[in-house]
Amino acid sequence: MARAMLEYTKTVLKKVSFDTKLFCKELKKAISNLLPEEIEELKLWIQQFVTDKPELQESLIYLKA
Repeated sequence: MARAMLEYTKTVLKKVSFDTKLFCKELKKAISNLLPEEIEELKLWIQQFVTDKPELQESLIYLKA
């Protein structure tokens, strides 16, 4: 069940990646809902996902906290 939430979060983030504010909002929501180990996996995924999307680089600040 928990794994499904992480996969759902990735799907949502991919779909909203056209809008930086919406992406950051969904990322903050995901961080508050996921388990600590899922957050670590999400961090790795986000870092890879935003490498070719400079407009989403600012979302990395939410992963530092």
